[in-house]
Amino acid sequence: MLQLAREAQDRGFTHVACPSLGAAMPLCTSLAHATTTLKFFTSIQPIYLAHPVEAGNAAAHIHEITGGRFAFGIGVSHGPVVQRLGVATGKPLSDIREYVTAMRTNERFGGVLPPIYLATLRDKMLDLAVEIADGALWANASLRAVPSQVQRIPKEKRSTFFMANMIPTVISDDVEAARAVNRRTLVMYATLPNYRNYWRAAGHDAQVDEFERVLAGVSRDGLGDALTAVMRDEWLDDCTISGPPGLVRERFAAWTATGVMPVAVMSAVDGGQAKGVANLFAAYAR
Repeated sequence: MLQLAREAQDRGFTHVACPSLGAAMPLCTSLAHATTTLKFFTSIQPIYLAHPVEAGNAAAHIHEITGGRFAFGIGVSHGPVVQRLGVATGKPLSDIREYVTAMRTNERFGGVLPPIYLATLRDKMLDLAVEIADGALWANASLRAVPSQVQRIPKEKRSTFFMANMIPTVISDDVEAARAVNRRTLVMYATLPNYRNYWRAAGHDAQVDEFERVLAGVSRDGLGDALTAVMRDEWLDDCTISGPPGLVRERFAAWTATGVMPVAVMSAVDGGQAKGVANLFAAYAR
């Protein structure tokens, strides 16, 4: 991962997002020493994994040693993940607000905090991010719905308020094979109520109705295949990117035009994430 990050830096890519799966904060500490100009952020660090004082101390440390190249993306994660941790939770909005407040209160002891980004899907969390944070991070967001959310951000703040969206991306001349990979990627998200509510608000009512029909009538063993079978191209192409390099570049440009930075979450039809990243590098080779 560190080698890929250095290569991304050498190729002129500006940012890397560090996923919550694994150990995002140790990875970011390593990135601080393995890179020199690349900017990077957690997307996202679940708040229930660490006390806000410890999280703030670690974030401030990385912020200092990178000279400001790091940003701290945080979120409440998803219900099934939190339940496995066995921690007591409140309401997402209040939990995030209290967490950020605790980190800022400790700032005089732990050091200056980096920019804080909040994991965002729907409008209430976006509004909270505008109020207490420095940016917002979406994942699997709807390209057609994001512009209306961007309009919620005061004009005077849009130039400094960071926005990015994690986009499942597969580069291949075989569009249907690429879509099949992205369908598998989104199976887990289709089971989550917060994502179904978001996609319904984005105008994909018919697709969400299909998901809920499957969830109500199919056993766990056959759930993945049943969900992928009802995933419509219109919905999939609104929330992911599947296709040849030219189309992928066009879609990234469309996301950039909204003011939201596209972050490619790479997979491949003929390999894993490393192959997907290699395909991305090739698509932007200079």
